[in-house]
Amino acid sequence: MSRPTLDYENAWKQRGYTCIAGIDEAGRGPLAGPVSVAAVVLPEGFEHGDLNDSKQLTEAKRERIYEELVSCEDVRWSVALIHAEEVDSINILQATYVGMRRVALALQPQPEVVLIDGRPVPNFPIKQQALVKGDALSLSIAAASVIAKVTRDRLMLEAAGKYPQYGFEKHKGYGTKLHLAKLAEHGPCPLHRRSFAPIAQLTLSLGTSGSARG
Repeated sequence: MSRPTLDYENAWKQRGYTCIAGIDEAGRGPLAGPVSVAAVVLPEGFEHGDLNDSKQLTEAKRERIYEELVSCEDVRWSVALIHAEEVDSINILQATYVGMRRVALALQPQPEVVLIDGRPVPNFPIKQQALVKGDALSLSIAAASVIAKVTRDRLMLEAAGKYPQYGFEKHKGYGTKLHLAKLAEHGPCPLHRRSFAPIAQLTLSLGTSGSARG
């Protein structure tokens, strides 16, 4: 099985660019919680035996790699959370774009090129290369995927303490059977994305403004 490499980063460096960042997100699909977006600049010649697309890693490995990345002085990174209210106001695709712009501009010094997981982002302020399934191709994007995923998962575990009735620790806000059942029982809480169909339909059927019950 192939692993992500620095091939794309090095190709840009051979063209004279020196600072290349990888960008990825976590949490576009869930019914609750933020979209988490991360940008990472890896040092020259970076190697890691386990770093991969976050979806290919166990939770324990993601946590360990996250700690290794954020504690390494030579790794530069930024993360942004786009919360449910903003997602509802501009839609999930635009929220993801906003997050990607924010993390790129938050890096210091700013990257000259960004490698983005997925499709090109319109009106991006920095030169970009979009890579479909980029988290399996680029080490920088893979690193961003781990930071984005762990950041979001930790937040959802905190949310489970504040809103224990939804079982966020089990599904992290995704639309599982358990989550949908808890939504039907308790109604949405402030972390839920009211523009997403299951919640919009539920809110209408309840005849409520959408505050959690129970």
